[in-house]
Amino acid sequence: MAKQKIIVVMPAYNAGKTIAKTVQDIPSGVVDEIIVVDDASHDNTVTIARELGLQVFVHEKNLGYGGNQKTCYQKALARGADIIVMVHPDYQYDSRLIPYMIKPIAEGLYDVMLGSRIRTRAEALAGGMPLYKYISNRALTLVENIFFGQNLSEFHTGFRAYTRKVLETIPWQNNSDNFVFDTEFLAEAVYCGFRLGETPVPARYFKEASSINFLHSTIYGLSTLAVVGKFFLQKLRLGNFKIFKKVANNQKM
Repeated sequence: MAKQKIIVVMPAYNAGKTIAKTVQDIPSGVVDEIIVVDDASHDNTVTIARELGLQVFVHEKNLGYGGNQKTCYQKALARGADIIVMVHPDYQYDSRLIPYMIKPIAEGLYDVMLGSRIRTRAEALAGGMPLYKYISNRALTLVENIFFGQNLSEFHTGFRAYTRKVLETIPWQNNSDNFVFDTEFLAEAVYCGFRLGETPVPARYFKEASSINFLHSTIYGLSTLAVVGKFFLQKLRLGNFKIFKKVANNQKM
């Protein structure tokens, strides 16, 4: 791992109350840089991030969760990252587990690592995950496993790690600027033949942790099913969808 540059990216929005705790929990000496991209927050997220000595980039207007990630990955690649870890700065995910996300990638076992909040139903619900989110998460993940040919416990985590090659290969620039960006990203990774692994992380839901409401969760669920449908049709060569098309500087798919 010492020979590879590790950069953590944090897509931030109104994370002033939690970003310091998230950063402080990252084990010392594990990562080389931390990049924060602020998506036009209304609080003191930017001030605190700069006080912490982080690399901070600010969107003048809100671009959405997916739009924020696009900037995160552009900046990480430009700064020479070999492994990129994405963790939300809202303290919902335990950043102490970053070494366990990095190690399987650094050792060449996987290309993508996911931090799964669903090791058991009891732990997920005890951590505060709403019951309707747990049920929808399990149902969507079952569908995705079937159509993507995987066997993961969760596809919908915001705690992820990738190799540089993944970000240089899949056309994530074509993805949505909204929450379904995450689903599109994994569909593209599977389509390109990358290896997906996972490690359990405890679920932490509380007032300051960002979480989409029931309406937006429903829209996200339907959008996820649409991505699965596109993937299936693309694999059968019955469709030709933008999210599976190569972009400039990406390798041929």
